[in-house]
Formats: sequence, C-alpha cells, structure tokens
Amino acid sequence: MGCCTSRCTLIFLCAFQLVTALERQVIDFLGYQWAPILANFLHIVLVILGLFGTVQYRPRYVVTYAVWAPIWVTWNVFIICFYLEVGGLSKDSELLTFHFSQHRSWWREHGLGCVHEEALATSLRPLDGQALVSGSGCTLEYHYVEALHSVLQALVALVGFVYACYVVSALTEEKDSFDFIGGFDPFPLYHVNEKLSHLLFKQA
Repeated sequence: MGCCTSRCTLIFLCAFQLVTALERQVIDFLGYQWAPILANFLHIVLVILGLFGTVQYRPRYVVTYAVWAPIWVTWNVFIICFYLEVGGLSKDSELLTFHFSQHRSWWREHGLGCVHEEALATSLRPLDGQALVSGSGCTLEYHYVEALHSVLQALVALVGFVYACYVVSALTEEKDSFDFIGGFDPFPLYHVNEKLSHLLFKQA
C-alpha cells in the first residue's frame, strides 16, 4: 500500500512538473530566453523519463529522474538569484539570451496591469526583428514573477526527489523478492506444464 501511494504521488508530481515546465517553456520562447529554453527542454525529457519509469516499474528511469532533480533545483536557485540580483548577478544582463536578444522576460512586456511602452533600441546591431516593449505600473514586477516560478519548480523538484528515492527503494525490494520466488519468470506456465509432462512421461 505504501509503495502504491508513493508511486501515485510521484506520478502526480511528475505530471504537475510536466505541465508547469511546458507553460514555462512557452513563456521563455515568447521572451527569447535561450538558456532557459534549453534547460526546460532537458527537464521535460527527464521528467517524462521519470514518469514512464514510475508507471512501468522501471527503477533505472526513476533513478535518472532522481539524479536530475538536484541539478534542476540548482538551476532554479540560480534563476532566482539572477532575477533578484543576488551575488553580483544582474537581471538586466544578456546572460540568459546568449547575447542574441535584449529581451529580458515575456512577463516584463506582458505582465498583469502593465502599461506597454515601446522602447527604441540603442544598439546598432539587429536584435531579433522584434520591438522592445517595457511595462510600467505592473501589479507584480516581472523579476518577482520569474523568481516565483523558479521557487515553485525548486520546491516540487525537492519533493519529487524524496519520493523518487523512496519509490526506487520500494521497487528494488519488490524486484528482489519476486526474483527470489521466480515472480519474473517470463514463461511460468510453460515451465510448470513442462515439468508435469516430464513427470507423467516417467510414470508411464
């Protein structure tokens, strides 16, 4: 019962992570945030792998997800520090866009309650064919929105890591016990019939 409950919880966590990661991926695409786009893509792939491993009782896939979870937490902590300008980081730098765009975040241009104002680019080089738009008077500033997104991702990943470790332990114990009693024999009925036929042949 405990294993079933933990598996169901991990399945829910993976599904929730998948939905929130897809939402974040779309937002980052619209905001031309290339570094987060790559990180989100890798995260989506590994969450799907963990979800598949949990549903199909594949401990190795769940282990892969568990190894990735701390890395994802670390990345989100970096994003939080980046947007809150902790440790000398600046949210106005072009670090997340690989210097291909001057866009900072989709939320900066389309936040709730923001008044849109087009800003002229001071750089002579082409940006990405899009006019920069700044928002003023926002209900919640864009860097706080980005930080809250990362806080949610980090918390869910931490809980997912704990449940993934428990599920791996439970599945490994079940596999060992089934191997001991022959529970994973791919042809159990065939071997039973073969033994019965051998005994009947001897008696005849």
